Parts: sequence; C-alpha cells; structure tokens
Amino acid sequence: MHSIYNAAIYFYTFLIKLSSVFNPKAKDWIKGRKNLLQRIQYQIDKNKPIVWFHCASLGEFEQGRPVIEAFRQSFPTYHILITFFSPSGYNVRKNYQGADYIFYLPADTLANAKKFIELIQPKLAIFIKYEFWLNYLNEMYVRKIPLLLVSGIFRPQQVFFKWYGKIFREQLKVFSHFYVQNKTSAQLLKNIGFDNVSISGDTRFDRVATVADNPQPLPEIKSFCGGKKIFICGSVWSADIKILEPFIRRADENFKFILVPHEVNRGSISSLLERFGDKAITYTSLKNNPQINAKILIIDIVGILSSVYQFGWVAYIGGGFGAGIHNILEAAVYGIPVFFGPNYRKFQEANDLIQKGGAFVVKSSDDLSKIILDTNFEKIREKAAKICKEYVVGNTGATKIVMQGINNIITNTK
Repeated sequence: MHSIYNAAIYFYTFLIKLSSVFNPKAKDWIKGRKNLLQRIQYQIDKNKPIVWFHCASLGEFEQGRPVIEAFRQSFPTYHILITFFSPSGYNVRKNYQGADYIFYLPADTLANAKKFIELIQPKLAIFIKYEFWLNYLNEMYVRKIPLLLVSGIFRPQQVFFKWYGKIFREQLKVFSHFYVQNKTSAQLLKNIGFDNVSISGDTRFDRVATVADNPQPLPEIKSFCGGKKIFICGSVWSADIKILEPFIRRADENFKFILVPHEVNRGSISSLLERFGDKAITYTSLKNNPQINAKILIIDIVGILSSVYQFGWVAYIGGGFGAGIHNILEAAVYGIPVFFGPNYRKFQEANDLIQKGGAFVVKSSDDLSKIILDTNFEKIREKAAKICKEYVVGNTGATKIVMQGINNIITNTK
C-alpha cells in the first residue's frame, strides 16, 4: 500500500506539471517548488530551535494564525516556520511578519520528506485541520518529533474509517495529540483506538473575534455605504453571482452591494464589471476618486474581506454551489445574518447557525428575494444578528486550550 501511495504522489506531481502549461495555479505550484530544498538549506538558521506549522491553504492559515501568534508571544526564542501546500495560501501570506520562514511544502516523496525534516529539525510540528502526508508523518515518527493536529475535524466518510484505510489509520499514531472541533470527531477517533484527543473547538472563532475587535477602518468603503443597507457578497464564484444578480438588479435604492470574488484576478474583476456596467466600481477606483457614486462596489484587492464585513446588513457567503461554502464566521462575528448555497453540510458552524436561526440556505434567486423582501425580515434579521454574534463569542477559547498542550511539550523538550 505504501508503494502505491508513493507512486500516486509521483503521478499527481506529474499531472500538475502537465497542467501548469495552461493553469496559473499549477504553474505557481511547480515554480514555487523549484530548487526548494536548496533554498531551505541556505536560509535556515540551525542555531535556533524551530516549530513547524503546516497549512494546506489560506483558510487553514487563518485558522492556525491565533496559535501561531500565541506561540510567538509565549516562546520568542523559537523560530516559526510555516509551509503551504497551495499557491492560494502561499502567494497571499508569503510575507507574513509573524513567521521567520515561509515555504511551500515539498511534494511528499520519501526523499523530500527525509531531506526536509533533516534540514529544519523541528522541535515540534503542528498541522492545521487536516492534510496527512504519509512520508512526512513517518519521518517525524522515526525522529520522535512531537506532532499536533489543531482544529481537526473528522467525518465517517474519510479514509481512516474505511475497511481499506489501515495504512492511514496506522499513520495517525504519529500524532502526539489531536485537538478537534467537535464531539463527532473525538468519537470517531476513539472508535479506532485513539484516546489522545481533546475537544478544543475551532481556533477560527478566536481569529475572527480578534479581527472584529480591531478591523481595518476602510474609510472609502464607509463613505460608499452612505447609510444604505449593505449586502456583502463574500468569496463568490460565478455560480453564486447567477443567484445574486437578479436580486441585485431588482433591489431598490435602499440597498448597496459589495462583491468580493473568491479569486481576485483580472478575469474575475473584468467579468463583474462587464456584467453590471456603470452601476459598479472597483475598490481601487473608489480610492482614487471617492466621490464616484455607484450601487455596486467590487473589491479588487486581497486581504480586506474580514474587515469589509463590518459594514454589512446581511452577507452572502460563496462556495455553496461548488465544493463548499467559505468562511461564514468572518461575517457572523459582526452580528450579520449569513446566507449561502446548499453545499454547507460538512461545516459545523453552518449547521449550528441554521438550526439556531442565524443563517439561511438559498437554492435560487427567488429563495433569496422571498426571505429578504418579506415584510417581517427586519425583525428576523435583528434576531439572527444577535444569534450570530453570540454564537461566535460563545465558541472562542480554543487557542488557550491548544497552547496549554504546547506549553507542556515545549517544557518537557527543553
């Protein structure tokens, strides 16, 4: 089975190389790993102890960020190394000031895993949410490096819990401790023999609460809002725009809209401008000419969405007509009711907020209109806003639990 896994890694890398000819993300994936181990060898200061954080992409980085920053504050003599699997994480956070080293994760081959761990020699490794690379896990096991999973979430459909998942179950033994988001995850792990599990909750709650306490002021956007009902459409894809467009076009003058595409690039921005014409303006244009009047503001830079939500009356979160919804907590923390498409079930916070009455699922533009244009919606919105705010605040504290475990490991390894 391990041989099959290694063959699959080589084949996967080969496919990415092929697709890099026409796919920009694949091209970044390959380019970012060129001479990577040599660059790591050159940059690493071996006189400083290292803690290694691995994040699959940007969402996992934001999830792990409270722990990264708490670690920096608690253990300033350690160097922090962060790896990303995806270009969408690396490209946005490659200059993050809270880490000493930021790299792509080399592909999980036997040789890469051995060389990488040999170069960085981490005193502790922390994986955020998921990504279980077998060769890296095995190399850490051989070297007896403590390894934690933070904000982990497990579902019965995962390979660990299938009859054919023995090799993956065996590799889970490498983890010193699992900090999971919910009881279901803890029980699934216990069912296959793991007792080193704590239900810590999700560190994303801590992150969004921190951002909401001190959001970027964004004065141009505040001016754009002008006292209107602001409908924020965050991390939206083309499938989401199809649902939103009829509502946007029929909405009266009391509404304004802020659109934030999931992929902020020339193509997505141009597409939105063509679709909405002179009713829309980009954020960079607004900054250059704050007096321009428009109904729709298109955010054409990255890194401000979590602060944009402070202006929201309601928020629609994209991804629910694709692989799954994006981060709804960034909006909910401000006391904003959230809407999203039907693909939400694997997200605990979405299920919770639907049940409590703070979130709404829409399958069509008509669904959206029926809810928001209902004569009782203002009262419903006020109740939902309170539910969202209280839900986020009530679920903070995961970082503190994780840091207690980290402190025990660091103390015992000195």
